Amino acid sequence: MGIQGMELCAMAVVIMLFIAVLKQFGILEPMSMEDTSDSDLELSSVRHQPEGLDQLQELTKFSKKELQSLYRGFKNECPSGLVDEDTFKLIYAQFFPQGDASMYAHFLFNAFDVDRNGAICFEDFVVGLSILLRGTVHEKLNWAFNLYDINKDGYITKEEMLAIMKSIYDMMGRYTYPILRDDAPVEHVEKFFQKMDRNRDGVVTIEEFLETCQKVSGSLLWILRRPPGPVDPAS
Repeated sequence: MGIQGMELCAMAVVIMLFIAVLKQFGILEPMSMEDTSDSDLELSSVRHQPEGLDQLQELTKFSKKELQSLYRGFKNECPSGLVDEDTFKLIYAQFFPQGDASMYAHFLFNAFDVDRNGAICFEDFVVGLSILLRGTVHEKLNWAFNLYDINKDGYITKEEMLAIMKSIYDMMGRYTYPILRDDAPVEHVEKFFQKMDRNRDGVVTIEEFLETCQKVSGSLLWILRRPPGPVDPAS
């Protein structure tokens, strides 16, 4: 994948990789028709007790049965009710044995860990997942901006974008085609800022990010705009 092919594609990378993580968690499995509100009773069996299903329905775009299925898979993999960063990194490493996914997983973990407490709880998980799978283009792009904005100060700097791009290149390893030059991440960041930094002040604001991304055509916006599908892939 060359520089042009990677332009503005990180949101698509996030979505596709996270779907892969869901499969690894066993969460994208067919939901049993026997699922009932008994899952509400199971919430007390883990150390971190999430919000009730009714509250989570209000916070997300998932149905009660979808939340029950998601919770069952989450609880099976994380009996404590929390996912720490090391576990998150191990999951991503399985999908990229040819590269080093640890830094990208670190950035993605921080995007889900909204309260910055070093762990992803079920609420963090399903709220982020709801945006990635069911959110509007605007919501998904806001989420992507938060991923790029590493220090959460409301701006994307070249240093932050370079760190993200290097993590993506490290994750993909040396098996991309055509083979990428060592200076490819820097070149990508320069191209990104040429397009995004409208007033040439050296940082990209959320307004500049949204305006530029929403003008992009092709596969990226197709992924962002595609209709939400059910969590159950067999439906």
